[in-house]
Amino acid sequence: MIKTLIFDFGDVFINLDKQGAMQTALNLFEFDEFPEELLAVNSLYEQGLLTTREFLESYTDNFPEHSEQDIIKTWNCILKDFPIHRLEFIQQLAKENKYKLILLSNTNTLHIDWIIEHVPFYNDFKAAFNAFYLSHEIHLRKPDREIFDFVLKENSLLPEETLFIDDTEENIIAAKTMRIHTWQIDPITEDVVNLFTAKKELF
Repeated sequence: MIKTLIFDFGDVFINLDKQGAMQTALNLFEFDEFPEELLAVNSLYEQGLLTTREFLESYTDNFPEHSEQDIIKTWNCILKDFPIHRLEFIQQLAKENKYKLILLSNTNTLHIDWIIEHVPFYNDFKAAFNAFYLSHEIHLRKPDREIFDFVLKENSLLPEETLFIDDTEENIIAAKTMRIHTWQIDPITEDVVNLFTAKKELF
């Protein structure tokens, strides 16, 4: 029986434009593909191992023709709308108090600052969860095994009683190796509010 629901944030609750954002970055920096060294910088920033200042300087030092505002605008263009019915869904689950609710997101300070500014109900959303883990705050990042170990131990969870909802295949694969139940949501065709229909065999 499922007792705990672990949700990703991007493309589960808030809509993202991953392809569009990548193309915007490629165009800005005049790349055919994003270099590994910059992907590594992004990863360090998501783990909170670089400050926002250090992150921005790593780009402006390499691309002095672009301002910090250029970088921030490009970095944040992945973030889109947060449909209100998804807030209502998680708030209803919290009200029913049948499941422990956990958010587990790979994110960063710039993205969360944007969300706080543009999503007026962010604090209400956050309050619906029993635990709320952002990668840059806990210095761990999906799909590393350590982040799943951390969440399981921190909340005294059994994997077989836990369902993890995420849109990214590598994160789903990692959770499965730990015997956690999973739902790889397709943000184009599926909506998290239909969880109990999509995964009815688990409930």
